[in-house]
Amino acid sequence: MRRTALAVLLLGISQWSAAGLFSDDEAHKKIADQQKQIQALETRLAIAENQTQTQTKSLMDLLAQIDALRTDLGRLQGQNEVYAHDIESTQKRQRDLYVDLDGRLRKLERATVEGDKAAAPPIGDAPAATPPLTAAPPAAVQAPPASLGDESKAYEAALNQFKVGNYQGAIGNFQQFIAAFPGSTLASSAQYWIGNSYFNLRDYKSAIAAQQKVISLYPGSSKVPDALLNVASCQQGLGEMNAARRTLEELVAKHPISNAAEIAKKRLASMR
Repeated sequence: MRRTALAVLLLGISQWSAAGLFSDDEAHKKIADQQKQIQALETRLAIAENQTQTQTKSLMDLLAQIDALRTDLGRLQGQNEVYAHDIESTQKRQRDLYVDLDGRLRKLERATVEGDKAAAPPIGDAPAATPPLTAAPPAAVQAPPASLGDESKAYEAALNQFKVGNYQGAIGNFQQFIAAFPGSTLASSAQYWIGNSYFNLRDYKSAIAAQQKVISLYPGSSKVPDALLNVASCQQGLGEMNAARRTLEELVAKHPISNAAEIAKKRLASMR
């Protein structure tokens, strides 16, 4: 009995020891697994932190670039406003100059007509024996001054519409002037102001068509160089830079001593 009890006791102690050793090994294994998981998490955390730092730096760089672009945009907008003001001022000076030159031209033409009239011998001084002179009706002699007065007034009325900025009204009045006085020495000027009025209305295609009439219908007019310059301006307004360059080159080649050619040379230099 004693031996049996002792054997049972030894067997129990052996089993308890084995069970204890097994529990310690499992605990160590779990601890090792957890340490591996912790290390993996730490590695992932380090990677995430590095990525965050990289992204943060990239974001800061991007924000800096955006700020720089905003600064450049503001500077360019400011320059654009200055250029727009300069262009508007230049166009106004050109309009004033053309109006002044046009007025001087009309005075010279009027003085020439009056000088020719004064140089002509009076009808009353013609010999009585000359039938053709005595037979001419007085009304035929008096008609040109009256017509010239109406012509001048009609042209002045149309030009005044342009001066005050009523470009649509100027177009209508100048068109009526050309219809009423197609053979007038001012017809080419009237056609030019029609084109210039369209230009000021930003209707560049209509302006080009109007100025091309000046060039084709009145090739000997002093307004042809100005018409070519206005065509080039319209082409620039439409973004047709190559066409504008060709027009300016044509202007310089065909009318080299005109004021418009001097302006064209400066524009060509700035377009290079």
